[in-house]
Amino acid sequence: MSDAATPTPTARPTGTPSHPLGEAWRTLRRRPDTIIATVVLLLFAVMAAFPQLFTTTSPRSCPIREARTDPQGWGGEHPLGTDSLGCDVLATMVHGVRPSLLLALVVVGVSLAIGVTLGLLAGYYLGWVDYLVSRTVEVFLVIPLLLAALLVLSLFKGIDLGAGTFNVILLPAVVLILFGWMPYARYVRASTLEAKNLDYVTAARSLGASDLRIMVRHVLPNAIGTVTALLPTSVAGVISAEAVLSFLGIGVRPPATSWGIQIEQGSQWVLGGAPHILLAPLICLVATVLALVVLGDALRDALDPRLTA
Repeated sequence: MSDAATPTPTARPTGTPSHPLGEAWRTLRRRPDTIIATVVLLLFAVMAAFPQLFTTTSPRSCPIREARTDPQGWGGEHPLGTDSLGCDVLATMVHGVRPSLLLALVVVGVSLAIGVTLGLLAGYYLGWVDYLVSRTVEVFLVIPLLLAALLVLSLFKGIDLGAGTFNVILLPAVVLILFGWMPYARYVRASTLEAKNLDYVTAARSLGASDLRIMVRHVLPNAIGTVTALLPTSVAGVISAEAVLSFLGIGVRPPATSWGIQIEQGSQWVLGGAPHILLAPLICLVATVLALVVLGDALRDALDPRLTA
């Protein structure tokens, strides 16, 4: 048989561009600060999912006989001491991770869905759709988030939705979602305005592709990088906002626990000889927010080469 009949393997093209997220991941792996931030976030994620790995004490097992007594210090039966109600500070801190992270994920997830949808529609169709979305964004941007949250949550402060983890974050989540979708809408709208007139989008339109298909398959991928870079800092903002609202008594409420509630309780004992009540949740809050900010900055630099040029 002739050698010409034997198929010759075809070489794989070497100039094919890789996906932006893949390039970003390779860039992030070479940054020590990103690795440290990722490890910190994974630690708190595991703590939220499996608190029993870090403490076997229930945050609600506060002996009545020790209520309103002087807090205990470090060491002994309670590694991080107890608060003024006799509750174990370590157990309260560990179990306080879950409400904060769950609230952040719910708020960012729903806000992302709303913002991306409205931004796509506004940038693609323009006209009255763009006018309505843009004016709505402007109205919400001029309202201070903290002031609006104080007003809305104070009105519903007496409503008891139950003690479940999702129930205690429901009202703060609604308020933060109401004021959290605008950045996504603005960035996606700008990306849509730029992408909808590109050659491959025009070609898809001329071939009869529907508006929905064009927006989802061709326009939206151009906004993925920008939106992805926003997510870590958005989560950090929600966690910080929850801590402030809980500190003011209108966020997550007892008998549930969160870092904001612990910080509020600990602030009363800073000068009373028990600073550990404040320091434990405060260090966790600062470490989480700082790790998210570092990861967000790294993602932004990795996904936008112009920033590192």
